[in-house]
Amino acid sequence: MVRSIVGKLWITIIVLVAVVISTLGLFLLRYIDVEFGDMSTDIKHLFLWTSLVGFLLTTFFAFFLMSKITQPLRNLTRATNAIAEGDYRNRVDVASQDEIGELAEAFNRMAERLDATIRDLTYEKEQMSSILRSMTDAVVTFGTSGQIVSTNPHGEQLLRTWARGVGVVTQLHVMDSWMPADIQQMYVTASTEDRELVMRLHVGQQAWSVVMDPLYAHGQRIGVVTVLRDATEEARLDKLRNDFVANVSHELRTPIALIQGYSEALQDDVASGAHQRQELVDIIHSEATRMGRLVGDLLDLARMQARKIALHIEPLPLEPLLAHVLRKFSSVTNEITLTLVCTATKPTPEADAYRMEQVFTNLIDNAIRHCTAGDTVTVHITNPNERTVRIDVIDSGEGIDAEHIPYVFERFYKADTSRARKKNPMHTGGTGLGLAIAQQLVHAHGGTISVSSVRNEQTTFSVTLPLSHADEESCLP
Repeated sequence: MVRSIVGKLWITIIVLVAVVISTLGLFLLRYIDVEFGDMSTDIKHLFLWTSLVGFLLTTFFAFFLMSKITQPLRNLTRATNAIAEGDYRNRVDVASQDEIGELAEAFNRMAERLDATIRDLTYEKEQMSSILRSMTDAVVTFGTSGQIVSTNPHGEQLLRTWARGVGVVTQLHVMDSWMPADIQQMYVTASTEDRELVMRLHVGQQAWSVVMDPLYAHGQRIGVVTVLRDATEEARLDKLRNDFVANVSHELRTPIALIQGYSEALQDDVASGAHQRQELVDIIHSEATRMGRLVGDLLDLARMQARKIALHIEPLPLEPLLAHVLRKFSSVTNEITLTLVCTATKPTPEADAYRMEQVFTNLIDNAIRHCTAGDTVTVHITNPNERTVRIDVIDSGEGIDAEHIPYVFERFYKADTSRARKKNPMHTGGTGLGLAIAQQLVHAHGGTISVSSVRNEQTTFSVTLPLSHADEESCLP
C-alpha cells in the first residue's frame, strides 16, 4: 500500500515536470523563430537535445529518489510481517539518519522490547508448567461453566481413575456425573461465594485433601483452580493415633481404678484381717506391675519405631536361649505341654541376646494365652537354607480367624480376648503390644516374622533370622 502510494506520487511529479518543460520548450521555440530568424534551426536543435537530456536526468533522479524511499519501507514491511508470524528477532538496517532512519530505529527498539517480553513470558510459562508437572499434588482448573480447562499429569491421572470407576474414559472435558458429588458442590460454592474452600474427601479407599479457590484475570473470575493432595496416609495415621490414645486409656483405666479402689479400702481399714489386707496389697502390686509393663512396652515400641534402640549383635546360640524362655513359663503352665525341638545344623544367628529373649518371650506368652489344659506349645528350630535359621512357635490352641490374621502385629490389636480369658483364666489379657514389639525387633535384626493359623487346630508364628557364618557348631540333641 505504501509502495503504491509513493510510486504514484513520483510518477505524478515526473509528469508535471515533463509538462512544464514541454510548455517552456514550445514557448521558447516560438520566441526563437521571431527573434533569430535563420539561426533558429541550430538553436532549436540545441534546445531539443538539451531538453531531452534534462528530461532523462529528471526521470533518472526521480526513480533514484523513489527507490531510496520505498526500499526502507519495503524492509520495514517485511520485518513487520516476520514479527507477525512469530520471528521476534527480526531487525531492519538503518541506512540513513533522516525520518525513515528514525522510523527504522524506533521499529528496532520496539522489536527488541517485544522480543524480551515474549522471552520473559515464555520462561515464566515454562517454569510454571515445569512446577505443575513436578508437583505430586493433582491440580485441576475448571472454567466458568464447569469445563476442565487444564490439569497437570497427576491431575489428569486422578480424573481418569475416577472416570474409569464409573465406566467413563473419554469425557474428561467437563465436570460430569463421574466427578465426586463433593467436588461438584465445592465448585458451585466457590463459584457463587467467591471464597476459598478446604475439605477432606474420601473416594473409595483413599482420602484427599481438597483446596478450591476462584481464579481471576483482569478483575474478572474466569474459573476455579483445585488442588488435591493424597491424604490417605495422613488419615491412616490420624486413625492410628486416635486408636492408640483410646487403647492406652482403656488399658490404663482398669488398673488405675483397681489401685484406687483397693488403696481406698486399705486407707479406710475395710479389710477385716491381715490376710485380706495382704490380698488387697497383692492386687495393687499386680495392677501396678501391669501398668509398668504397659509403659515399658510403649517406650520400647516408640524407641524401635524411631530407630533409637541399640542392638548388641553377636553370634547367639538359640537352643539354650529358647530352653531358658520355656523354663520361665513351666511353673505356671503345668497343664500345658511345652516342648523344644531342634533339627537345625547351625542354630546360631547374629542377634542381640536380650532382645531375642524378649521376642520369644512375647511369642510363647501369646501362644500359652490362647491354649487351655491339655494343649501343647512347641518351639521348632530348622534351617530352611544355609544362610538363615527359622524358629516356629506352634500352639494347638483355639487358633486365629482368617479375618484377624492381617492385623495381629498391630498395636493393641486383640482377637477374641473375652473368649480366650474364659477358656484360660490363668492368664489375664496382655497389653496388645507384644506381637508389635516382636515384629519391630525381628525387622531390626534383618529378619522376618509371619503367622499362619487354622481355627481350633493350631497357630504358627515363624521367625527367620540371618545366620553367623563364623559359627560351625551343630545343634545339641
